[in-house]
Amino acid sequence: MHYVNPSREVLAETLLAAGPDAPTLCEGWTTKELAAHLYLREHKPASSLGIALKAFAASTERAVRKTAAKAATPDGYRNLVNRFRAGPPALSPLRISSVDNSANLIEYLIHTEDVRRAGNRWATRALDEEYSNALWDGLVKQAAILYRGVDLGIVLVRPDGPRHVAKRAQASVAIVGEPAELLMHAHGRRGHALVTFEGQPDAVALLDSADIGL
Repeated sequence: MHYVNPSREVLAETLLAAGPDAPTLCEGWTTKELAAHLYLREHKPASSLGIALKAFAASTERAVRKTAAKAATPDGYRNLVNRFRAGPPALSPLRISSVDNSANLIEYLIHTEDVRRAGNRWATRALDEEYSNALWDGLVKQAAILYRGVDLGIVLVRPDGPRHVAKRAQASVAIVGEPAELLMHAHGRRGHALVTFEGQPDAVALLDSADIGL
């Protein structure tokens, strides 16, 4: 099953419910900046190069701020979220299901939780088993990159049994959690990820201070 379109809907609804000025887990961004980012990366990808390339970070941030400023009112914000919700342009590669899945399945999960978990009260969502399996498959593909800055072996473990060695080293830490929680940790949201750790205390402490994510 293709889960990106339902995930887009959930993310759009989460943004609309929060309003334009709600906090997020994206440092320095409220919901209107996050909505601007989501819109720009699909409709004006050149303005989003700074997400991956530091040389373009300042111009990307300016584009996000400029777009977000136009969404400061309730109507402007609703229009921006709905433009994101409508999907990428007709000629975008993201119209190809496999490309869309690769680019957006995990992106939408992370950003939905960035909004949901930024407040004081939040609870985990009960996710469909097949959706969780798709998230796990995506995590396995990304894990080596996401934990590349960690000077430890990393083993990702699902409570129902599957495990993946993301990185090998003499000292290792196992990170245990549901796929969505493992993704939150791997993408740097460690303080908002419901995971547990198995390993020597000094190794776990090293992981806690390591540079994780993209």
